This record gives sequence, C-alpha cells and structure tokens, in this order.
Amino acid sequence: MNLNATLFAQFVVFFILAWFTMKFVWPPIMKALDERASKIADGLAAADRAKTDLALAERRATDELRKARESANELRGGAERQGALILDEARAEANRIIAAARTAAEGEADVAAQRAKEALRDQVALLAVAGAEKILRKEINPAAHAELLSQLKAEL
Repeated sequence: MNLNATLFAQFVVFFILAWFTMKFVWPPIMKALDERASKIADGLAAADRAKTDLALAERRATDELRKARESANELRGGAERQGALILDEARAEANRIIAAARTAAEGEADVAAQRAKEALRDQVALLAVAGAEKILRKEINPAAHAELLSQLKAEL
C-alpha cells in the first residue's frame, strides 16, 4: 500500500472526527464548563457578599454595643445626679425642720422664762408684803395696797 494514500485517508478520518467532535461533542462540554464556571463565580461572589455582610453586621453590632454602653453610662450618671439632688434636698429640708424646731423651742423657752419671771415677781411681791407685815407688826390689806404692789411688781 501506498504511504500517501494511507496518510491521506488518516487525514480525512481525522478531519471527520474533528468536525464531528466540534459539532456534536464539544458544545455540550463547553456549555457544561461554562455553567460550572458561572456557578463557581456566583459562589465566589456570594462568599464575598457574605463576607462583606458579616463585616457590616459586626460593625453594626459593635456600634450598637457602644451605644448601649454610652446609654447605660448616661443613665447611671443621671441616676447618680438625681440621687445627689435628692440627698441635698433632704439635707436642706432637715436643716429647715431643725431651724424651725430650734426657733419654736427658743420661743417656748422665752415664753416659759417670761412666765417664770412673772411668777417670781408675784412671789417676791408676796414675800415683800409678808416681810413688811412682820416688820410693821400690823396687818396690811393687800386689796387696799394693790397699786403699791403693782408698782413693786413692775420695778422687779
């Protein structure tokens, strides 16, 4: 057999096989590869989106935690200020009550001292009358000498 004819027949069979492969086999394989590449690209894009979403969620969680801490600190500070204010008001009220009680006690003491002075004047006047009666050895009529006793009481 001739080498040229064999070679030519092999070329023809090769080209028919190549044409058949490119026409019927190659397109489904390429379609499957393209679909797979598309799925992989979609998966990578989804992974990137998930990674971005996770970072965003972490940032939001951190911000919310910071805001919650700030809010708690503000509430605690407000409560401390309010407690100090209530304590100061209670002290001021206690001081007012003490001052009022002191004023009332001083007023009562002044009234009691005035009554004691009046009682003492009355007793001194009676003692003076009794002493004068004994000295004079005569009876003094307290009703007749009421004006004298009033003057003596005023002087004391």
